[in-house]
Amino acid sequence: MGPIGLKAVVGPGSGGCRIGSAADFDRWVAERSAAELVEPFTFVVGLDGVLRLAPRRSEHVACAGGRSVLSAGEIGFVRVAGKWAVGEVSNQSTGYCPDVTSWSSVARALDGVGLGRPPGFTYEVVFRRCPGCQEHNIVREADFVCVFCGGDLPAVWNVDPLAECGGS
Repeated sequence: MGPIGLKAVVGPGSGGCRIGSAADFDRWVAERSAAELVEPFTFVVGLDGVLRLAPRRSEHVACAGGRSVLSAGEIGFVRVAGKWAVGEVSNQSTGYCPDVTSWSSVARALDGVGLGRPPGFTYEVVFRRCPGCQEHNIVREADFVCVFCGGDLPAVWNVDPLAECGGS
């Protein structure tokens, strides 16, 4: 959904770090500084169901290697009883605009790595495309009105009916 130019500069091998196992996560987190671990990271869940992580200010499309995703957003980690767990996670990605229903893909990816997690996104962003002007909107306070043209926004996710990141 984001600027076309961003996807054009994504080259082979430019994706985020693939986290397919607990060992992968342990290696990845050991390479992070304490300062890095204070902030959330950019994440995507690829069509293969695997979590990929990149620094927070990375573009989601770069983290995904330019590919379609099941979900995308920001994720932060905390230590709980000596183990790493997810402290916060959102679907905040204006590049992919994933629906809140994409949580199930995130949960499966985190469970596959053995990371403790919340029962859902700790911060949900509701994305909709205006049927009138076709602009993408973030719905705030359940006000389903387009900020660009004032038209009504649909109750159901419609950002890109052909995209995989609508949910699963």
